[in-house]
Amino acid sequence: MSEFINNREKRVEQLLDFSKGIMNGKDVGELLSTYRDAIDTMTPHDMLSLEDKQLRMGITPQVIKKDIEKVISVFFKSLEKYHWQKPAPDSFLGCLLRENEALKKKLEQIKSVLISYHGREEASFADMKSELLPKFTELREFEPHYLKKENILFPYLEKSWENYLPLTVMWSLHDDIHRTLKMIIAILENVDDGWHEFMESLGQYFFLVYGMIQKEDLIIFPVATETLSAEAWDAMYQQSFEYAFPFIEPPLKMEGAVRLEAAVSSSPAATGFVSETGKMSYEQVLLAFNHLPVDITFVDENDQVRFFNRSKDRFFPRSPAIVGRDVKNCHPPESVHIVEKIISEFRNGNRDTADFRIKMRGKYISIRYFAVRDEEGRYRGCLEVGQDITDIVAMNDEKRLLDWE
Repeated sequence: MSEFINNREKRVEQLLDFSKGIMNGKDVGELLSTYRDAIDTMTPHDMLSLEDKQLRMGITPQVIKKDIEKVISVFFKSLEKYHWQKPAPDSFLGCLLRENEALKKKLEQIKSVLISYHGREEASFADMKSELLPKFTELREFEPHYLKKENILFPYLEKSWENYLPLTVMWSLHDDIHRTLKMIIAILENVDDGWHEFMESLGQYFFLVYGMIQKEDLIIFPVATETLSAEAWDAMYQQSFEYAFPFIEPPLKMEGAVRLEAAVSSSPAATGFVSETGKMSYEQVLLAFNHLPVDITFVDENDQVRFFNRSKDRFFPRSPAIVGRDVKNCHPPESVHIVEKIISEFRNGNRDTADFRIKMRGKYISIRYFAVRDEEGRYRGCLEVGQDITDIVAMNDEKRLLDWE
C-alpha cells in the first residue's frame, strides 16, 4: 500500500510539473515526452490532487480555468478508461448523469438549427434568432443541475475529501456558464444584428458546457462514488427533491434519510423554546420562521452555517447539506472575499450591518447582513436576511384600509 501511495504522490508531482509547463507556454510535445508515464497511468483522484496542489500553491481559479481544458484534453484517454461503478439511473448521481445526457440532446438541437443555415448564417441571422431564442431560453431550466451540485453534493464532498478545493473552480465555471448563457439570450433578444458577438459567445458556451459535462463524468462523479457512504447518497437523494430535475422525468421519491427537522425535533432539548418574551413549542418556532416573508441564514462565530428557514418563495436555494458547512464554501470564489471582509469587520467590532440590493428575475432583492452579539458584546455570528422588496420600492402612498374585497 505504501508503495502505491508513494507512486501516486510521485505521479501527482510529475503531473503538476506538466501542468505548470503548459501554463508557462513550454513545448507541449516535449512535455508529453517527459511526463508520458505519469499521464498514461493517472486517475481521477490524481486530477483532483493535482488541482488541489495548484490552488494551495496560490494559483487562482481564474488562472487554472484558462488552461484546464487544454490539460484535461491531454489527460482524456487516461481518465476515460478509468473503471468505476455507475450508479442506478434514479439515484441522486444517476439523475445528474441523465440530466447531462438530456442537456446534450438539447445542444444537438441547437446545432441542427445552425447547420440548417450553413452558408448563409450571417445573412439569415434575423430568421435564425427566432428559432434559437426559445431553445437557449429553455436552457435556463438546467440551472437546478448546478444548484444541486453546489448545495447538496459539494457540502458532502467537502466533509469527505481532503483535496476539495477544486470544487471552487467548478463552481466558478458554473457562474461562467450562467453568465455566457445570459449574454447569448440578450444578443438573440436584441433587434440589432449582433452576429459576430453571437458566434463568439456561442463558441464559449459550448466550450464551457461540454467541458463541464466532461469534468463531472470523468473526474468528480467517479471519485464521489468511491468516497461517499451509502447514507450520504441517501441523504442527498432525499434533499434533491427540493429542486427540479431538468429535461428528465423525476424519479419516484422513496423514504430513506431522516429529514433535518425530524432529527432535530426528536431531541429533548428541541421540544420547546422559553424566554422572557414568550414560550413556543418547537413546531411553532419552525412554522414562524418558515412563514416570514424573508430568507434567513444564520452563521455562527466559527463561520459555520447553523440554520436557514424555508420561506415559501426562497430565491436563494438552500439544502440541509449546508448545515455545518464553512460559509466560505457556500459562495463562488469570485465573491468569497466579500463574505470574508463582512465577517472580519463584524468580528472585529468595526461594523454591524452590510446592505446590498440586486435585480434578479425581474425583482428587486434586498440582502442584509447583521452582526449577532451577546449581552457582553461578544461576536456570536452573522445573520443573513434576503427579502423581495419589489412592492416596497413601488410604494408611493399610504394604505390604511383592508382591501380584501
